[in-house]
Amino acid sequence: MASRVIWKGAITFGLVHVPVALYPASAEGGIDFDWLDKRSMDPVGYKRVNKRTGKEIRSADIVKGVKIEDGHYVVLSDQEIKDAFPKTTQTIEIEAFVQAAEIPFVYLEKPYYLEPVAKGDKVYALLREAMAEAGVIGIARVVLHTKEHLAALIPAGPALIMNTLRWSSEIRDPAELKLPAAGKSAAGVKDGDLKMAARLVADMTQKWKPEDYSDNFATAITALVKQREKAGKTEAVQPLEADVEPGAASNVVDLTELLRKSLGGRKPAAAPEKPAAKAKPPAPRRKRA
Repeated sequence: MASRVIWKGAITFGLVHVPVALYPASAEGGIDFDWLDKRSMDPVGYKRVNKRTGKEIRSADIVKGVKIEDGHYVVLSDQEIKDAFPKTTQTIEIEAFVQAAEIPFVYLEKPYYLEPVAKGDKVYALLREAMAEAGVIGIARVVLHTKEHLAALIPAGPALIMNTLRWSSEIRDPAELKLPAAGKSAAGVKDGDLKMAARLVADMTQKWKPEDYSDNFATAITALVKQREKAGKTEAVQPLEADVEPGAASNVVDLTELLRKSLGGRKPAAAPEKPAAKAKPPAPRRKRA
């Protein structure tokens, strides 16, 4: 985990300054399906096309627009968008402390671990224990990847967890749904039925153990893939030589290409001459990796 730090800064509340490093607390799981052309087993990608003409367009011809009323758009340049971004700060600024039960689960977005750095262990522990003692969590603002987030700081055993929160404007109003009225009288729930339901809930109540739950679908698909692989039922997919647009940057290191370039800069070892061979041997051919 130490190599995956994504942000360094400090938690601040009042005049207290807690230097911390931020780490992802979750990882994407499940099965990742790639799209393939069933006729040729070639990878299927995405193209930028004009939805009216169906023709592909260049990246240079694309502008960003925000839709407003009557189908009109406000077009913004990349520089205007950049200038509107919140300035990157290196602080997680706590604005208030609240009871954890006051925050509905629907607001929770993504968790991160906070680790003390730069000899901040004692003040880190002090903040963690004070919050645990009071039974509260901190509500803070933080800028990650040029985007401002609302966040909750939660003491959890030896760690402080920062969970980004959705803004209230991002939560849909459940009044739009057809839901039974709140309260047993308003909903027409009978006392006898309620007692039986409560007894069933009590019988099924147990201590939370996350390791008892797993992704059954991913497990089944993984087993099926291994079975097909063992039986030799696989398809060869030739990787494309250019997966990115010309001029587009890629953060993926292509080891094969690096090896190919390295070999290209060296002279091939001379083959031992045969006594009967007087003619000049042909230039060695490069083999594809």
